[in-house]
Amino acid sequence: MSLKLFENCAFRGVELRNRIVLSPMAMYIADEGRVNQFHLTHYQKFAMGGMGLVVVEQTAVSRRGRITNGCLGLWDDSQIEGMRQLVAGIHHFGAKAAIQINHGGRKASAQRAWRGNGVLNDEDVAAGEERWTPEGPSDFPFAEGWPVPDQMSPEDIARLRQDFIATARRALKAGFDIIEIHMAHGYLLQSFLTPLANRRTDAYGGSLENRMRLPLEIAADLRADLPAEVPIFARISATDWVDGGWTIADSVVLARELKRIGLDLVDCSSGGNLLRGATNSNLARGPGYQVPFARQVREEAGIPTMAVGMIRNGAQAEEVLQEGKADLIAIGRQALYDPFWAYHAAQELGVDKDFESWPEPYGWWLQKWAANVRAPDGRL
Repeated sequence: MSLKLFENCAFRGVELRNRIVLSPMAMYIADEGRVNQFHLTHYQKFAMGGMGLVVVEQTAVSRRGRITNGCLGLWDDSQIEGMRQLVAGIHHFGAKAAIQINHGGRKASAQRAWRGNGVLNDEDVAAGEERWTPEGPSDFPFAEGWPVPDQMSPEDIARLRQDFIATARRALKAGFDIIEIHMAHGYLLQSFLTPLANRRTDAYGGSLENRMRLPLEIAADLRADLPAEVPIFARISATDWVDGGWTIADSVVLARELKRIGLDLVDCSSGGNLLRGATNSNLARGPGYQVPFARQVREEAGIPTMAVGMIRNGAQAEEVLQEGKADLIAIGRQALYDPFWAYHAAQELGVDKDFESWPEPYGWWLQKWAANVRAPDGRL
């Protein structure tokens, strides 16, 4: 049986060296949306660690669309150069670069996650954090005590669509290979999708067709505007995990429409509309807990998917691919713990016992190290 995890694979004009992806994870450490040394070091190490695709964290399409004061942004041309340096570092180590573009919606004007992940308070403001009024599909706050968002007008929606187009164009100027639209985790586009947040009575609210309208318009805008060889992905919350909320059946309908528009992959996460953790899922998480969503969307919508969520090791990732449950494997917090996860998975699966795929300066040392520490059964 040939291994799939380390196969080359292609989406439109972009070929990946393997099927391992760094899942986008916000670091909340930018200043006015700009890349700094932390971001350069942070992302390059995952490319150096052998991943095929590095997805840069959610990046705001407007200043008001930041989730926190520390979110990356591409709402201004002055932010392109830092992103260009970041992409160059990812490419230098052989990976492709994607960027997730986003608007925080009713969850904007929040604390940086590692400072509480809640509503900005007076102490935060005294420390230099800025507060602002978020915007959303309805004037319905994310949770009790959170700011009431401004309900977006038709003019606001038209402006938002242009913001997404302009941000995607800047991303291409910076050299990104793939664009991912953030339609998950209770941020603006997902809040239009879910009846938990969308209380509108116009063409953007009510029925499933109407609630999907804005995310699909933005997907169609980008597909029409970007070059044909540029892949576009979408990250979705496959379910809200809440009765009366967004469901996996809704996600299949959405994925079919995304495929019709010409998107290339659906990245299947979940949750985001309850006040618990970064993605606010109320589910007790276990290994591969979101993989069934990737499989169902792939099978029923006929579009490639990415599986994410507590995929711990190479054997588990390989099984997902072999069983046809997904096309790409996203590694998130496990990669923070082990930036060389991809190379370690190769060792585990017997693909690279002699460290030949590692950077040469590392491989040379590790071959000598392994000769002294390898157990009789070949394990390190």
